[in-house]
Order: sequence, then structure tokens, then C-alpha cells
Amino acid sequence: MVVRAADRAYRVSLPALLVTLALLVIAGLVSATRGAAGLPVGGVVSALLDAVPWVTVDSDLTTSQEAILWSIRLPRTALSMLVGAALGIAGAAYQGVFRNPLADPYLLGVSAGAGLGAVLALGFDLDLGFGPFSAVPAAAFTGALLAVSGSALIARGSFASTATLLLSGVAMAALFSAAQTYALQQLDETRAREALSWLFGQLTAHGWDEVLLLLPYVAVSSVVLCVYARHLDVLRLGDDEATALGLRPARVRLVVIAAATLVTAAAVSVSGLIAFVGLVVPHVVRMLTSHSYRVVLPLSGVLGGAFLSSVDVGARTLVAPAELPVGVLTAFVGAPFFAFVLWRRGGSR
Repeated sequence: MVVRAADRAYRVSLPALLVTLALLVIAGLVSATRGAAGLPVGGVVSALLDAVPWVTVDSDLTTSQEAILWSIRLPRTALSMLVGAALGIAGAAYQGVFRNPLADPYLLGVSAGAGLGAVLALGFDLDLGFGPFSAVPAAAFTGALLAVSGSALIARGSFASTATLLLSGVAMAALFSAAQTYALQQLDETRAREALSWLFGQLTAHGWDEVLLLLPYVAVSSVVLCVYARHLDVLRLGDDEATALGLRPARVRLVVIAAATLVTAAAVSVSGLIAFVGLVVPHVVRMLTSHSYRVVLPLSGVLGGAFLSSVDVGARTLVAPAELPVGVLTAFVGAPFFAFVLWRRGGSR
């Protein structure tokens, strides 16, 4: 089965990649042109081409439109694509390493830990900033890593047992969620509303700072996970068979979980909690292409970026001039789709 999936992966990888890249470009163009102040598609394209070295194109945009494009629209578009790519590829990696289609990037307590950190920073003015991280992203990033570290500590570092890791993740998520709820109850109405807004997910970019902060994590983690895609294909055979083929399952799980957790923590730290992207996108890729992780991992990253960028357009425009939390909208879109996938799987048995 794995061999056939690997053979099919080579046949579908290039066409599928080209299609998803085209979707990514279209989603990015729509995101850059849609909003409170609409921008002409032709003007945006000409402005982007003019920014390419050794290419000179006269832009039709006014000075104010240029400022909106480069200072507001493009940073938010890039941020939504990076967050979507991070959650998409991390979700695919978690599903592969745990051999569980219900796994998502928040499985080991990342969301609960990040939520607690953000609530503490927003509600109690904790200044935990370090390096490129400001106070809230630093607190969320630290909380996420603490929760996952706690899960690994409970499991005693035993990455050979996925069941132990899953149960320890449930325990840490419950603990950090309880602490987060208690902290929210101690806040006044204004601070509680601000904290809840972050918890529901937001993609407000203040220039290019958030993009530059997240980009290295997405780039490095994506390379690591794609390098280990072949190992995840072998793990589908089972630990005994993988060991017989010379693979070390515990080591593979350690590297994959570390890379997926790191990129998820970085994404959550700048965007808040955005549900269903890492759960649904890998399923869509498998339905349309292949089950081989040499296809699923890179395509989940590209399609995740296109999906979240498209949803963010809806979050900005559906109730304009107000704005919907993007995490709420991804849940509205992702939950019915995932329910359909589960219904379809159940009916095919």
C-alpha cells in the first residue's frame, strides 16, 4: 500500500503543486485587493511587478493606494499565508506521526498553553518580550512550549508510545485551559474582551514585523518536515516493520513533533487560536491527490496558506466595516466540511 502511494505521489505531485500554487496566487491577489478600501487588480499587479528587480512597470495606484497596499494589505496577506501554511503542514505532520486522521497541531496542548500565556500578558501587563517577540507573542510562544514540554515530561520522553503522548497532551491541555479560564475570570470587562478577541484568532499585522518574525520558523520547520516525509510513509507500515527497514520510530517522532510544535507555537503567537486549518486541509489534500506524505506535507502547507488567506478576506468583508474573528470563520467553514468527511468515511464502510 505504501509503495503504491509513493509511486502515485510522483505522478500527482507536480500537477497538484502547480494547481495549489495557482490557488495561492489567486487567493493572495484577492486578499490584496479586497477590503474597506478596494484596490484595482491591475494596479496591484503592476505595483507588484514594479517591485521585481530589473522590471519596470508603471503603476496605476495613487500614493495613498500604494501606502495601503504595502503597509496594510500585503503584510496581512503574507501573514495569513504563513499562518495557514504553518498550521496546514503541522497538522499533516501530526496526523502522520500519530497515524491518526483526527490529530491536529493543537494536540499536545499548544493552544491551551499559548492561550494562557496570552491571557496573562494581556490581562496582567506581563512584559515577557524577548528577541524579536513583543510581550503577547512571547508569552503565547512560551506558554505553548511549556505545555508541550509538560506533555513530553509526563510521557517521560517516550516517543515510542503515541498513546502515552496523546493522553499526556489531553492532561496538559485540560490543566492549562483551567488556568486560562481562572485567569479570564480575574480580568475586568475591557481586558477580558481583549483577551477573548485574541483567543478567537486575529490576523492584524502591524507592518511586516509579524511576517518577518514567523517566516524563519515556517521555512526551517517546513524543510525539516518535508525531509522526514519519506520516514512518515515508512511509519505507516507500523513500528515493527519500520524498525526492520532500519528506521528508528522514536527518533522520527521526536524530530517531527519538535518541528511541527515549534512552527505551530510561532504561528499561534502572532495569530491567536485558529481552528480546523491543520485538521481539514490535510484531509482535502489526501482526498484530491495521494496519501503519501511526500505529497501531503508540501501541498498541505501551500493549500493551508491559500485557504486561510481566502477565509481572512471573508473575515474582513462579510460584516464590514466591522471584522469577524478569523478563527470563528474557519470553524464555521471547517466544522461542516469535516463532519461531511467523517460521514462519508462512515458510509463507505
